Amino acid sequence: MAPNDPHDTARRALIVVDVQPTFCEGGELGVPGGHAVAERIAAFAAARREAYDVVVTTQDWHVDPGRHFATHPEEPDFVDTWPPHGLAGTPNAELHPALADLAPDASVKKGAYEAAYSGFEGVDTAGRPLAEILAAAGVTSVDVVGIAESHCVRATALDANGLGLRTRVLTDLTVPVSPELGAQAREDLAAAGVRLEVSTDV
Repeated sequence: MAPNDPHDTARRALIVVDVQPTFCEGGELGVPGGHAVAERIAAFAAARREAYDVVVTTQDWHVDPGRHFATHPEEPDFVDTWPPHGLAGTPNAELHPALADLAPDASVKKGAYEAAYSGFEGVDTAGRPLAEILAAAGVTSVDVVGIAESHCVRATALDANGLGLRTRVLTDLTVPVSPELGAQAREDLAAAGVRLEVSTDV
């Protein structure tokens, strides 16, 4: 059923994952196409806000995540260790300027002292984890968008699916670190039962 079908009683959330300057071109861990996908997400959210009962943003918000950060510039393996990024309290860790008018219903920050790829590892300012926020709102279905498809979007969608939520990733509203990693992420998501759709079809 379409999101605005009056016979559809599902309560839906849009989860906007890590759309932050730190993950866009010019950021500490920039992903090609990051700025453009931020603009597309903003436009989609503005046009389709009424289709969602809840809109939630997630942010990397690292204070001291241990070995998630490489100690020296030559050390990151870009699998388990990364250049410092999403540094708590810095402008590049804030939401992307394109999302200035998003007005999310909830915002969670993750990874203060750990890696934390999934948005479900984050909490809001009251300490509520994402799963609790969605459950309190009666959410049964989620659409996941953001950066990067191959990492935090993948992890968030897999966790949502694992909680029994009907989960879709809107593939035109996310971008991977590389085409190869993006293809692998989509394969993993599909195998887990996550639906892959484009935003114009939802």
